[in-house]
Amino acid sequence: MKDRRRFVDHLFVPIDIAPLVFFRVFFGAMMLYHVSAWIKDWWIDFFFIQPDFHLTYPGFGWVKPWPGNWTYVQFTAMGVAAIGIMVGVFYRLSALIFFLGVTHAFLIEKALYQNHYYLMCLVSGLMIFIPAHRAGSIDAILHPQIRSSTAPTIWLWLLRFQIGMPYFYGGLAKLNYDWLHGMPIKLWLERRTNLPVVGEWLGHQSAAIAFAYGGLIFDLLIVPALLWRRTRVIAYFLCLCFHLANSVLWEIGIFPWFMIGATLLFFPPASIRKTMSMRPVLSSRESLPPAIWSTRQKFTATMLSCYVAWQLLFPFRHFLYPGDVNWTEEGHHFAWHMMLREKDLGIRFFVHNRQTGERGLLKVSEFLNERQLTRMGKDPDMIIQFVHYVRDHYREHGRGELEIRVLALASLNGRKPQLLIDPELDYATVDRVWGSQPWIVPLTEPLREEGWKVPMDQWTTELDSIIPDDMKLSP
Repeated sequence: MKDRRRFVDHLFVPIDIAPLVFFRVFFGAMMLYHVSAWIKDWWIDFFFIQPDFHLTYPGFGWVKPWPGNWTYVQFTAMGVAAIGIMVGVFYRLSALIFFLGVTHAFLIEKALYQNHYYLMCLVSGLMIFIPAHRAGSIDAILHPQIRSSTAPTIWLWLLRFQIGMPYFYGGLAKLNYDWLHGMPIKLWLERRTNLPVVGEWLGHQSAAIAFAYGGLIFDLLIVPALLWRRTRVIAYFLCLCFHLANSVLWEIGIFPWFMIGATLLFFPPASIRKTMSMRPVLSSRESLPPAIWSTRQKFTATMLSCYVAWQLLFPFRHFLYPGDVNWTEEGHHFAWHMMLREKDLGIRFFVHNRQTGERGLLKVSEFLNERQLTRMGKDPDMIIQFVHYVRDHYREHGRGELEIRVLALASLNGRKPQLLIDPELDYATVDRVWGSQPWIVPLTEPLREEGWKVPMDQWTTELDSIIPDDMKLSP
């Protein structure tokens, strides 16, 4: 009991605020770059304004983009808020605006899911409460009463916890059969053989095994190595190498650069203060531990304990579903499952209009953009949502009731393709549910030493025995 009380008391011991100030400036700068890139590259128009339909997360179908060009206003406000976070002006309001804006954009389109977008939402939400504006900020200049050279320990450890989650849970997710046999990393490295110097080696099995086990060991051990003083410097050097290699080999946006900066939080506050050329913290009563917990501290500790518990448990929800999560996608999101699957897919939607008797293939490109097309067919939940949209679209325009069957052939991590979902069902009559989808066909194809390389226009011949006669894929 005494040890637990000592640990809890330690959470509110004031420490040097320098790491929080550093992270506030760094996070604001990175988010400003992120928002600017979205505006500059016209992604807002392509992903949020042009589409008439958005694939959404279960329970969040009510989240819609703003009408017209108001999404540009939203992203502009997010950019201004990112500046506010960076320089520390109207800091908490800026953090709140950015959190609401980035989370709203994140929830609009499931096809845009990336683990680092999810991380942005979580961190921006935490920043609302973290007192990172009490030093090195315009707020601290304008409001001297909030100035402080220290902050409760709990906030630094909360950020360390959040930044450590993608590492450790990403490592846990790699403890699966495919990854331990070098898949799908082998498939991806084979596409990088044109790189100078190392390109020839990347095509060998030894490279796949080295990357697979190196990534697994790195993810599982890097946080403990960063926390231990004796290994911290070499661990951070390995972080640099790891993230720079990821940036060169894979197209994963700002994630490597964000993690390079955020991982500095594991260094001692004094080191960060010295690097930022901030004046040393003078010894004062501020550094004494609290004698008695205040009501506010009890409330803060309770809320953060709930948050941490949720973060620790929620990524394991895929164990509540049957089958391989990389195949079914049930429980895949929000679990730090990164770069674990390569899915090649052939999908066709067979439509029968009961009112007119017409039959034919649905032209999916009339409803979805390129990004939605590449993601929708890999996720059964997205498939059923899309089918329901098409069904309702025809109803609303008085074009009759549709029967919609789906032929989805998928190859997971180089396996021979097989049926992803039951092709005989009318998915216009199937409900989208929170639980397991019984119409997902279990994964039965074994992992192959060499990835499946048969061109998709030949799949009909190779997979003839599993395709219903009236659903043969045309070359």
